[in-house]
Amino acid sequence: MVGITSLLLPILVSAVFVFLVSSVIHMVLKYHRTDFGKIPSEDGVLEALRKFNIPEGDYVFPHAGSPEAMKNPDYGEKCKKGPIGFLTVMKPGAPTMGTSLLQWFLYCVLASLFAAYVAGQALDPGAPYLSVFCIAGTTAFTGYGLALLQNSIWYKRKWSTTLKSVFDAMIYALVTAGTIGWLWPGA
Repeated sequence: MVGITSLLLPILVSAVFVFLVSSVIHMVLKYHRTDFGKIPSEDGVLEALRKFNIPEGDYVFPHAGSPEAMKNPDYGEKCKKGPIGFLTVMKPGAPTMGTSLLQWFLYCVLASLFAAYVAGQALDPGAPYLSVFCIAGTTAFTGYGLALLQNSIWYKRKWSTTLKSVFDAMIYALVTAGTIGWLWPGA
Protein backbone atom coordinates (compact mmCIF):
# COMPACT_ATOMS: atom_id res chain seq x y z
CA MET A 1 0.00 0.00 0.00
CA VAL A 2 1.19 3.52 -0.81
CA GLY A 3 0.01 6.45 1.30
CA ILE A 4 -1.71 9.33 -0.42
CA THR A 5 0.90 11.84 0.76
CA SER A 6 3.54 9.89 -1.18
CA LEU A 7 1.41 10.39 -4.28
CA LEU A 8 0.90 14.16 -4.10
CA LEU A 9 3.51 14.86 -6.78
CA PRO A 10 2.05 12.33 -9.27
CA ILE A 11 -1.44 13.68 -8.55
CA LEU A 12 -0.54 17.31 -9.19
CA VAL A 13 1.72 16.65 -12.18
CA SER A 14 -0.87 14.43 -13.85
CA ALA A 15 -3.55 17.08 -13.28
CA VAL A 16 -1.32 19.71 -14.90
CA PHE A 17 -0.59 17.42 -17.86
CA VAL A 18 -4.29 16.64 -18.39
CA PHE A 19 -5.12 20.34 -18.14
CA LEU A 20 -2.52 21.11 -20.84
CA VAL A 21 -3.63 18.23 -23.09
CA SER A 22 -7.27 19.31 -22.77
CA SER A 23 -6.25 22.85 -23.75
CA VAL A 24 -4.63 21.52 -26.92
CA ILE A 25 -7.68 19.36 -27.69
CA HIS A 26 -10.09 22.28 -27.37
CA MET A 27 -7.99 25.15 -28.74
CA VAL A 28 -5.91 23.51 -31.48
CA LEU A 29 -7.71 20.40 -32.67
CA LYS A 30 -10.99 21.00 -34.47
CA TYR A 31 -13.10 17.95 -33.76
CA HIS A 32 -15.21 19.60 -31.02
CA ARG A 33 -16.24 22.56 -33.15
CA THR A 34 -19.36 20.75 -34.33
CA ASP A 35 -20.57 19.80 -30.84
CA PHE A 36 -23.11 22.65 -30.77
CA GLY A 37 -25.05 24.06 -33.68
CA LYS A 38 -26.58 27.46 -34.18
CA ILE A 39 -30.30 27.60 -33.51
CA PRO A 40 -32.32 28.66 -36.57
CA SER A 41 -33.44 32.30 -36.41
CA GLU A 42 -31.06 32.88 -33.49
CA ASP A 43 -31.73 36.62 -33.22
CA GLY A 44 -35.49 36.11 -33.13
CA VAL A 45 -35.27 33.30 -30.59
CA LEU A 46 -32.96 35.33 -28.35
CA GLU A 47 -35.22 38.38 -28.58
CA ALA A 48 -38.27 36.27 -27.74
CA LEU A 49 -36.55 34.68 -24.72
CA ARG A 50 -35.09 37.97 -23.45
CA LYS A 51 -38.50 39.38 -22.54
CA PHE A 52 -39.06 36.54 -20.07
CA ASN A 53 -35.93 37.41 -18.06
CA ILE A 54 -35.31 33.71 -17.38
CA PRO A 55 -33.10 33.24 -14.31
CA GLU A 56 -29.92 31.17 -14.48
CA GLY A 57 -30.69 27.48 -14.30
CA ASP A 58 -31.54 24.29 -16.10
CA TYR A 59 -34.94 23.88 -17.73
CA VAL A 60 -36.90 21.27 -19.63
CA PHE A 61 -39.75 22.04 -22.01
CA PRO A 62 -42.48 21.16 -21.94
CA HIS A 63 -42.32 20.72 -18.18
CA ALA A 64 -44.70 18.27 -16.54
CA GLY A 65 -43.49 18.53 -12.94
CA SER A 66 -44.60 15.05 -11.90
CA PRO A 67 -45.33 11.60 -13.33
CA GLU A 68 -49.05 12.25 -12.85
CA ALA A 69 -48.86 15.49 -14.85
CA MET A 70 -47.19 13.59 -17.70
CA LYS A 71 -50.49 11.72 -18.13
CA ASN A 72 -52.39 14.98 -18.64
CA PRO A 73 -53.62 15.33 -22.24
CA ASP A 74 -52.44 18.97 -22.34
CA TYR A 75 -48.88 17.84 -21.61
CA GLY A 76 -49.14 15.13 -24.26
CA GLU A 77 -50.35 17.68 -26.78
CA LYS A 78 -47.45 20.03 -25.99
CA CYS A 79 -45.05 17.14 -26.55
CA LYS A 80 -46.70 16.24 -29.84
CA LYS A 81 -46.49 19.82 -31.10
CA GLY A 82 -42.88 20.25 -29.92
CA PRO A 83 -40.27 21.40 -29.63
CA ILE A 84 -39.02 19.32 -26.73
CA GLY A 85 -35.75 20.33 -25.19
CA PHE A 86 -33.39 21.08 -22.37
CA LEU A 87 -32.11 24.58 -21.80
CA THR A 88 -29.30 25.90 -19.62
CA VAL A 89 -29.49 29.63 -19.06
CA MET A 90 -26.43 31.55 -17.90
CA LYS A 91 -26.23 35.12 -16.67
CA PRO A 92 -25.95 37.78 -19.37
CA GLY A 93 -22.55 39.22 -20.25
CA ALA A 94 -19.46 38.15 -22.08
CA PRO A 95 -18.50 34.60 -21.05
CA THR A 96 -15.36 34.42 -18.94
CA MET A 97 -13.20 31.33 -18.78
CA GLY A 98 -11.30 31.94 -15.54
CA THR A 99 -13.71 30.28 -13.13
CA SER A 100 -14.43 27.40 -15.50
CA LEU A 101 -10.72 26.75 -16.08
CA LEU A 102 -10.07 26.77 -12.33
CA GLN A 103 -12.94 24.35 -11.76
CA TRP A 104 -11.65 22.12 -14.58
CA PHE A 105 -8.16 22.06 -13.05
CA LEU A 106 -9.59 21.16 -9.63
CA TYR A 107 -11.61 18.41 -11.30
CA CYS A 108 -8.39 17.11 -12.91
CA VAL A 109 -6.77 17.07 -9.46
CA LEU A 110 -9.77 15.17 -8.07
CA ALA A 111 -9.69 12.58 -10.88
CA SER A 112 -5.93 12.12 -10.38
CA LEU A 113 -6.42 11.89 -6.62
CA PHE A 114 -8.85 9.00 -6.98
CA ALA A 115 -6.73 7.28 -9.61
CA ALA A 116 -3.65 7.51 -7.38
CA TYR A 117 -5.59 6.53 -4.26
CA VAL A 118 -7.00 3.36 -5.82
CA ALA A 119 -3.60 2.40 -7.24
CA GLY A 120 -2.03 3.16 -3.87
CA GLN A 121 -4.45 0.86 -2.10
CA ALA A 122 -3.85 -1.96 -4.56
CA LEU A 123 -0.09 -1.71 -5.08
CA ASP A 124 3.09 -1.35 -3.07
CA PRO A 125 5.97 1.05 -3.54
CA GLY A 126 8.14 -0.08 -6.43
CA ALA A 127 5.22 -1.77 -8.21
CA PRO A 128 5.77 -2.36 -11.93
CA TYR A 129 4.91 0.58 -14.18
CA LEU A 130 2.36 -1.41 -16.16
CA SER A 131 0.46 -2.44 -13.00
CA VAL A 132 0.28 1.17 -11.85
CA PHE A 133 -0.68 2.29 -15.36
CA CYS A 134 -3.55 -0.21 -15.63
CA ILE A 135 -5.12 0.54 -12.25
CA ALA A 136 -4.64 4.31 -12.37
CA GLY A 137 -5.79 4.48 -15.99
CA THR A 138 -8.94 2.47 -15.43
CA THR A 139 -9.87 4.56 -12.41
CA ALA A 140 -9.11 7.82 -14.21
CA PHE A 141 -11.22 6.76 -17.19
CA THR A 142 -14.21 6.06 -14.95
CA GLY A 143 -13.80 9.54 -13.47
CA TYR A 144 -13.39 11.36 -16.76
CA GLY A 145 -15.56 9.36 -19.11
CA LEU A 146 -18.31 7.02 -18.02
CA ALA A 147 -20.72 9.59 -16.59
CA LEU A 148 -20.72 11.42 -19.94
CA LEU A 149 -22.86 8.65 -21.43
CA GLN A 150 -25.79 9.81 -19.31
CA ASN A 151 -25.96 13.02 -21.32
CA SER A 152 -26.96 11.10 -24.44
CA ILE A 153 -29.12 8.57 -22.62
CA TRP A 154 -31.24 11.00 -20.63
CA TYR A 155 -30.75 14.45 -22.17
CA LYS A 156 -30.54 13.38 -25.83
CA ARG A 157 -27.17 14.99 -26.46
CA LYS A 158 -25.86 13.88 -29.85
CA TRP A 159 -24.05 10.55 -29.46
CA SER A 160 -21.28 11.86 -31.68
CA THR A 161 -20.62 14.70 -29.22
CA THR A 162 -20.68 12.37 -26.23
CA LEU A 163 -18.38 9.85 -27.90
CA LYS A 164 -15.88 12.57 -28.78
CA SER A 165 -15.84 13.57 -25.11
CA VAL A 166 -15.43 9.92 -24.07
CA PHE A 167 -12.49 9.72 -26.49
CA ASP A 168 -11.02 12.79 -24.75
CA ALA A 169 -11.57 11.02 -21.43
CA MET A 170 -9.53 8.07 -22.68
CA ILE A 171 -6.69 10.44 -23.57
CA TYR A 172 -6.91 12.08 -20.14
CA ALA A 173 -6.89 8.65 -18.48
CA LEU A 174 -3.81 7.58 -20.45
CA VAL A 175 -1.99 10.79 -19.51
CA THR A 176 -2.99 10.35 -15.86
CA ALA A 177 -1.93 6.69 -15.84
CA GLY A 178 1.37 7.40 -17.56
CA THR A 179 2.22 10.21 -15.18
CA ILE A 180 1.29 8.33 -12.02
CA GLY A 181 3.20 5.26 -13.26
CA TRP A 182 6.23 7.40 -14.14
CA LEU A 183 6.28 9.13 -10.72
CA TRP A 184 5.26 6.06 -8.67
CA PRO A 185 7.29 5.82 -5.45
CA GLY A 186 10.07 3.24 -5.44
CA ALA A 187 10.48 0.47 -2.91
